[in-house]
Amino acid sequence: MRTGRTTSSHRRRGSAASGRVRVGAAAAMVALAVSLSGCVNFTDQDQTKDAGTFSANNESIAQKKQPPTSTPTPPPGPPPSGPCVDPDPAVIATCLESTGGVTAADDKGDVTMVAERTTGKLITTKRYAPHRVLATFPVDGSGDGGLIDFALSPTYSQDQLIYALITTASDNRIVRIAPGDVPKPILVGIPKGQNGNMGSMFFRSPTELVVATGNAGNPAAANDPSSLAGKLLSVTSLRSGANPPPRILASGFGSNVSMCTNVNTGTLYLADQTPTEDRVQVMESGGPKVLWTWPDRPQIAGCAVASGSIFVSTTRTQHIEAINEPTRDKPAITPPVVLLEKRYGALGRMTALPNGILQFATVNRAYGKPVQTDDRVVKWLPPSSSEDRT
Repeated sequence: MRTGRTTSSHRRRGSAASGRVRVGAAAAMVALAVSLSGCVNFTDQDQTKDAGTFSANNESIAQKKQPPTSTPTPPPGPPPSGPCVDPDPAVIATCLESTGGVTAADDKGDVTMVAERTTGKLITTKRYAPHRVLATFPVDGSGDGGLIDFALSPTYSQDQLIYALITTASDNRIVRIAPGDVPKPILVGIPKGQNGNMGSMFFRSPTELVVATGNAGNPAAANDPSSLAGKLLSVTSLRSGANPPPRILASGFGSNVSMCTNVNTGTLYLADQTPTEDRVQVMESGGPKVLWTWPDRPQIAGCAVASGSIFVSTTRTQHIEAINEPTRDKPAITPPVVLLEKRYGALGRMTALPNGILQFATVNRAYGKPVQTDDRVVKWLPPSSSEDRT
């Protein structure tokens, strides 16, 4: 049993996996930003700010040389008031039910898309904007089940299809939904438990959906090849109907499994909770390899990769911590650094943008002490590696 963070067993080295498949997450994010332009009600003030100033293409040089005329700009009005207005400017979504997966819905991180785990609603919003429900899934939100995670079709701007990992009365399953339709099953029969239902999913390519499943409260099932619990799955049959079983990429995962990728290299990392420790692993050609473990079990709930670091969010200790992403030149892992502590309460899933900004969701309604504006989504830029992060 591991007793500390400084032992060699905690500093497993991770080399780059051979034969990595290019991640399609960046393309999906572009499609998401385009498709949501009509989904969120922006205030006039925000629209004016975002539009900037333009001049006609045929503007003459003489006109350009004329001194500009100044038009007084009215001062911005006061922020809206009400029980769901959070004074923290980093908070971009408020008054959510307990959350599941979260992803950024624009390239600046101002807009978010977040799953309400217990209601089955997939919501998009931004600061001071109303909630817009993109889809609703019938779910069993008891325990840690419900609308667990979601992924937009790689061709979302054309087909508007949304895939989701949900809990029903009988199982956990993957479904997809089209506008104006009901969810259709893609993969059924993933074991359901009183806990251990939380998993994760993303499109690794236009034809492959990668899904990580929790152990459904049964660690033995995670190592049982006949069970879909505690597994990393490759789902390539994406139409509804009687689909063949998915390919099992890896086994032995615990509860609350989250995934994060380096979109430049395609490297896949997984975070989960086991009965003895929380951990972060890297998926290599030979299977998952442990990078770091937390014997104190802070309840890691989310992970994200940005700017040379692997970030994890925790529920019990209410942290965001970072370890360095291993490289060929620097394969050793240094001890985690706490970058954010007990500012927003219990933390759930998180995601990273290419510019290094993170979005993370709180889970105070289920696991913390909720304030009036909970649950929330926060936009946050971690300190750079050159800064003192202690």
